[in-house]
Amino acid sequence: MTPPLSSSDAGAELDPPRRRTRQALVCWGERRVSVGGDAPVRVQSMTNTDTVDVVGTAIQVKELAQAGSELVRLTVNTDEAAAAVPRIREQLDRMGIDVPLIGDFHYNGHLLLTRHPACAEALSKYRINPGNVGKGDKKDRQFGQMIEVALRWQRPVRIGVNWGSLDQELLASLMDANAALAQPRDARLVMHEALIRSATDSARRAEELGMAPEQILLSCKVSTVSDLVAVYRELARRCDYPLHLGLTEAGMGTRGIVASTAALAILLQQGIGDTIRVSLTPQPGEARTQEVVVAWEILQALGLRSFTPSVTACPGCGRTTSTVFQELAQQIDRHLRQRMPQWRVDYPGVEALRVAVMGCIVNGPGESRHADIGISLPGTGEQPAAPVFIDGEKRHTLRGEDIAAQFTALVEDYIGKRWGSGSVPRG
Repeated sequence: MTPPLSSSDAGAELDPPRRRTRQALVCWGERRVSVGGDAPVRVQSMTNTDTVDVVGTAIQVKELAQAGSELVRLTVNTDEAAAAVPRIREQLDRMGIDVPLIGDFHYNGHLLLTRHPACAEALSKYRINPGNVGKGDKKDRQFGQMIEVALRWQRPVRIGVNWGSLDQELLASLMDANAALAQPRDARLVMHEALIRSATDSARRAEELGMAPEQILLSCKVSTVSDLVAVYRELARRCDYPLHLGLTEAGMGTRGIVASTAALAILLQQGIGDTIRVSLTPQPGEARTQEVVVAWEILQALGLRSFTPSVTACPGCGRTTSTVFQELAQQIDRHLRQRMPQWRVDYPGVEALRVAVMGCIVNGPGESRHADIGISLPGTGEQPAAPVFIDGEKRHTLRGEDIAAQFTALVEDYIGKRWGSGSVPRG
């Protein structure tokens, strides 16, 4: 017979400790975003506009920031793009958007950062890819130039390795050494080692050049779930730098969402990861902000952060042939998301709100009692009445054609009373 779990065992299993890392600071103006250490897991995203388009890029950054991205990365690949960065920063400052900007550099970052000091100053962090910073004797020199600029402006760097642009010299060296072994390892494991070595060796080189460990973040991105999990587990074991997680080239639509969620959830549940990005390929007409929403949902589902009130809704069955509860759940969810930017200002803590929208008598009353405020709509053949439960007690019964509007008003009233300036703290 299996012995029952003790309370301490259960707690350890349900709430694994975060991996202990150093804490980096990414700042712009008065905005200080801490990453690693005791800071929450941060959400970041990347624009897909042409950076030369100052207005279009600033608008997209604003949309991403308002959607909840705490750091936004820009492509900086040409002199024109580098010259546009400080103008984008100015546009954002005028709009009151203080989100830190990260410069994404490949191949010519050492030149752009040197030629355009205003760009280097306007960015809050630099992403360096050691796989394409240079070859041969140029590699160390050009990497050193980027670190020198980072030190001059006191900017942190993310050393971001990607298996699509892995340092081929390092990989070839490790493959040759592996082939000489009496029992060579699988080539995929050698690639994992190359990813990790590229990141950690570059970090050590940055420290040798004068960077404090607290100014360095690492990432090793791949595009398959099992490889990502294996690489980050080993990377986390070998270093205490803050780690940025992301399944690169995750894909479009459902596939990209599922793959990213599977990979990030495994690692985050094991306490690995300090910032995340969900790299979705946008579907035609889809907002770029979708990747931010998915990142939020992952962290909230794991209980790591609360960003927006949660809506519990039943999946529907033969008892709920009416679409009323589906439409109400969608309407409530949309209303909560639309109101959150203002609610965050007016009602600190409102993101912890739990709402239930249920479709019949089987689980409806029970789920509604578990929520802060919940409604149990009538199922097929039930009385045309919808009881509303607040803090576990039945308080109202709604009827008529405007149940959705009535319930939305009750939610607004509940939020004002619980989190308004005159509210009394609970518990």
